[in-house]
Amino acid sequence: MRSALTKIIWAAMAVLASTAFAHDGGHEDAPPPVASNAPKREPDGRVFLPKASQRQLAILTQLTETRALPRAVELAGRVVMDANAGGKVQPTQAGRIEPGPKGLPVLGQAVRKGDVLAFVRPSVSAIERANQTAQSAELQANLGLARQRVARLAELEGSVPRKEIEAAQAELRSLTARSAAVAGSLSSSEALRAPVSGFIAAANVVAGQVVDARELLFDIVDPTRLRVEAIAHDLALAGDIAGATASVDGGKTSFKLAFVGASRTLREQALPVLFSTTGGALASLAVGQALTVVVQTRSTVKGVAVPASALVKNPGNQDIVWVHTAAERFEPRSVRYTPLDGASISVTEGLKAGERVVVQGASLVNQVR
Repeated sequence: MRSALTKIIWAAMAVLASTAFAHDGGHEDAPPPVASNAPKREPDGRVFLPKASQRQLAILTQLTETRALPRAVELAGRVVMDANAGGKVQPTQAGRIEPGPKGLPVLGQAVRKGDVLAFVRPSVSAIERANQTAQSAELQANLGLARQRVARLAELEGSVPRKEIEAAQAELRSLTARSAAVAGSLSSSEALRAPVSGFIAAANVVAGQVVDARELLFDIVDPTRLRVEAIAHDLALAGDIAGATASVDGGKTSFKLAFVGASRTLREQALPVLFSTTGGALASLAVGQALTVVVQTRSTVKGVAVPASALVKNPGNQDIVWVHTAAERFEPRSVRYTPLDGASISVTEGLKAGERVVVQGASLVNQVR
């Protein structure tokens, strides 16, 4: 009996020992406790961000101020050529391309007005060439007869009327000019000259290529005198423009525009509006490149101007900004806004004057979970 009780006790001790070892192993696998001062998203959506983390993430805020801001409209635009500073080179007749005195121009090459870019050797059929040859031979024969007649009349000067001599001389001059014109048409080439000074933006030829009349061969552009064309669907906008700004690369680069004019003809039920800029701001862009044009009108709306970098999206795809409500607390705020210029927006709902909005590092605050 005592031996049986001893075995039961030893078995119970073994079970307790194995449970203790398993319990110790679980502590080793458990994750370390989270530090209480680490950045975290709180249940109500606010973000706790310690001062050390704010400095590390370079968080900057701006004090909001409500004021009257111009009502702005965002338009889709593109870079276009200035008609007075760009040109197209097209042949007036079909023929074969021959290089100019400096060879065929290449993309990006600088040219000056009047430079010969290429020659077009006219292409004619065998029948046309035979007709021209026959016409030239006939003119040469008539020219020889006219010379002989003028020579005979010159010998008889004084015995024949002066007007008959002058008529023979006029006919000789006419036949000489006609013969030279026909002979030159058989071998002359059309010189393609640069209509303006600038850079070759498009080159669509190679030596020996056969081209048709009016075919576009070269585009010449002056990159310092490009313009911007935008499409407005509000026809009244053209008469209410106070200023405009263009931006590329999502607002990273922006520059001021000056209103030039608006078309009086609709294009696909929209109104083309033309802008210019100064200082060669468009020199780094290409003709046809898309950009965003923000037009400021003369009418105003009350709002808060903040940099566009302050605007982010929440998980529900809503536009929000982050408001610095306490030393280490940030609160998401849903807002409604309109574009102000290429680098700023006008928040019309969701912000009040005197609040601090995150204007740098908003996307990093938005990533805290």
